[in-house]
Amino acid sequence: MIAHIVLFKPRADLRAADRDALITSFERALRDIPFITRARVGRRVTHGRPYESLMRVDYQYAAVLEFEDLGALKAYLEHPAHAELATRFFSAFEEALMYDFALTEEAAALPRG
Repeated sequence: MIAHIVLFKPRADLRAADRDALITSFERALRDIPFITRARVGRRVTHGRPYESLMRVDYQYAAVLEFEDLGALKAYLEHPAHAELATRFFSAFEEALMYDFALTEEAAALPRG
C-alpha cells in the first residue's frame, strides 16, 4: 500500500472563499478520482507531550490518502481533479510537507543493524 501524506499549515491571510474552494476541490478529487482506496484528513491534536514543543513548524492539518500501488498514486497525481486541487493547495499553504511511503503492517519492514 502506498500512503500519500500531506502535512500543512494554511496561510494566515487565507481568505474564507479560498479556503472553501480548496475544500470543494478536495471533495471533488475524492469523489472523482477512482484510484484512492482510503482518505483521511484531520487537525493536529496537542496534549502536553514534550515532543510537541520540539516541532519547528506547527502543521495544523494532515491528509493521508492510500493507494493500492505506485501506479495508482501516479494516476491520481496525473488526474485533472488533482491538478485543480494542487493549484488551490499550493496557493493556500504557508508551510507544507508531502511524502509518499510504501507501507506494510509487518515490523520486518524496519531496517535492522
